[in-house]
Amino acid sequence: MAKNVYSGKTVWIIGASSGIGAALARELSDRGARIILSARRENTLEEVLGTLCGEGHLVYPLDVRDVYAVQSIIADFQDKNIAVDSVIFMPALYGQHSSKGHDIDLIHQMIAVNLTGAFNLVHYLGPFFKKQGYGQIVLCASIAGYRGLPMGQPYCATKAGLASYAESLKLDLKKDNIDVKLISPGFVRTPLTDKNDFPMPFMIEAEDAAKAIADGLNQKGFEIHFPKHMTILAKILRVMPGFCYFWVMGIILKKITDK
Repeated sequence: MAKNVYSGKTVWIIGASSGIGAALARELSDRGARIILSARRENTLEEVLGTLCGEGHLVYPLDVRDVYAVQSIIADFQDKNIAVDSVIFMPALYGQHSSKGHDIDLIHQMIAVNLTGAFNLVHYLGPFFKKQGYGQIVLCASIAGYRGLPMGQPYCATKAGLASYAESLKLDLKKDNIDVKLISPGFVRTPLTDKNDFPMPFMIEAEDAAKAIADGLNQKGFEIHFPKHMTILAKILRVMPGFCYFWVMGIILKKITDK
């Protein structure tokens, strides 16, 4: 894809302080976009800002769990007449899989960041885009949301919810000239996956994930999924009859728990 395809476009990346979000900010700035960076850690956002190509990029610290902070940022865009072409929701909280489960407070935090945060965003972003007359909402789920995975709750549940939410938004917002896309990554080397102590097949680097996303944002398809070897296998599991799926997952679970 041509490097200047994003020239003149403004992309707001939420969850841009590390991992895929930070890599995507660099990739899109290299392709000509102006980037608005958001995440909780302002100092880390400033570091990412220093790695971007071009000028005019902005930093807006944000905790997506705070609905009023989301409202405030979008109100600031309106006050300053900042047009935003695309908003990419990347935040994800993840706890290492364990047969003992998760602390209930961590579960609540995962839901608040991974899922409720997206609702907080779209609640104010939808009217902003409708008034603007166009826009793109991109939600990052995971192939972990395709089906329930062994010891994958609540992460799988939040990502499944996010994917379903994106599908509903796609149907509801098309009439308002708002494009909606879903990102479904497999295993990508990030601070989140660094927590895992189990094999992660077809692992790719965050920079490769960023290239796949940047290429997919301007294409007609709804879902951007990668790496293809992994996502195709996951899609086969998704359509597998229940009794077959649970048999396969039972084998995998036994291998994990027997380690």
